[in-house]
Amino acid sequence: MPLNIPNLLTLLRILLIPFFFIVYIIDAGWSNQLATFIFVVAAITDWLDGYLARLLNQYTTFGAFLDPVADKLIVATALVLLATDEKVLSLVYSVPLFAASVAIIIGREIVISALREWMAELGKRASVAVSYIGKVKTAMQLTAISLLIYQEPLLGIPIFELGEILLFIAAALTLYSMVVYLKAAWPVLTEQE
Repeated sequence: MPLNIPNLLTLLRILLIPFFFIVYIIDAGWSNQLATFIFVVAAITDWLDGYLARLLNQYTTFGAFLDPVADKLIVATALVLLATDEKVLSLVYSVPLFAASVAIIIGREIVISALREWMAELGKRASVAVSYIGKVKTAMQLTAISLLIYQEPLLGIPIFELGEILLFIAAALTLYSMVVYLKAAWPVLTEQE
């Protein structure tokens, strides 16, 4: 395993997950703020590791594998915590819509991961490479989750409500990006053997 700066940042993101989990479930006045800080640090490393890998030309097979795994682990952990938090569920506009958004985001990640793995086996992974819409979707998810974790109004801004709206938008973008990836892979999926 090559230990370059991008890979160390990806490993840091994975190591932050248990700390994020523990801090989030602690019922203290400061836990939401600290959990938000940890999640935002993880989100920044998501952007920074890719940026540094390109800047320093430090692409590795290990990094290409681990980066999307780290992203999915932190997002899924945060979404499961939010979806099972009674306080959060008491604040949401619509529990079914919130739950559907969480299910869409996690479900899409499973579908696209399986699709990418299958396409890689066929030597056609490039047809389902990360697209611009995928990057926008990720940014929207990370922003929405950060706001939902924080929960409290800030400078008169209803942070939780804004996070909830952004989560619904992220879920819509998530569905759209899944359609884009499936459409790109459709010719391969429908080929006769």
